[in-house]
Amino acid sequence: MAMSGMFKYLLLGALFIELAAAANYTVGGPSGGWDAVTDEQTWASSQSFHVGDNLIFQYSTSHDVTEVTKADYDSCQASNPIQTYTGGSSVVPLSSPGKRYFICSTVGHCSAGMKLAVNTLASSLAAPAESPAESPIAPSPVAPPPVVPEISPIPSPAPETSLASPSESPVPEITLPTPSESPLPGTSLPVPEVPDSEDPTNSTPMTRTTSPDSPTSSASKGRFPVGFGKGLSFVAVMLMAL
Repeated sequence: MAMSGMFKYLLLGALFIELAAAANYTVGGPSGGWDAVTDEQTWASSQSFHVGDNLIFQYSTSHDVTEVTKADYDSCQASNPIQTYTGGSSVVPLSSPGKRYFICSTVGHCSAGMKLAVNTLASSLAAPAESPAESPIAPSPVAPPPVVPEISPIPSPAPETSLASPSESPVPEITLPTPSESPLPGTSLPVPEVPDSEDPTNSTPMTRTTSPDSPTSSASKGRFPVGFGKGLSFVAVMLMAL
């Protein structure tokens, strides 16, 4: 409804503008008229007629304005007129585009040159074409969101841990001292070795001399106590070891 009402207003406005812009043309003017003296065809070729314009014919009572077909115009025949105007002053509106033909039906006047062909052009202000009914605007399809490929995280390599096998691990060597090598409690002296030559059992019997002044007898006297003391020490060490 709103569109049709607006279209009507546009048509009325165009009509008013067209009427205001319509031109009135006096045939043969300004110095001539509708008569046998004026060359109406030369005058018409210098004009530009549009729909809505008006042709004004000024003539004497001995003439008329007769609209005819193209064939009757060429042969100056007025026996089948489309429209006839009389009275000395006639206004012919140009309401449609196309060619129209006018002659004077008085005998001999058309042959003398009282004829006019007018080409009416379409209006310079064309009426606006009716716009089609507005169709509901369909919503434009929504494009799906772009699919982002899922990227799985790359697992980081586990740190290489080299574990030495039990067979490869070095085993600490523990050396326990043997009873024979451990020091005896309460003694810090090594076991004295008694030479076989000094063993009282293996010692050769000493030869005593009766000579008091012999150096051999004095040496034997001093050696006996020493060997005896070493023997006692050895016996004591063995007893403590047991």
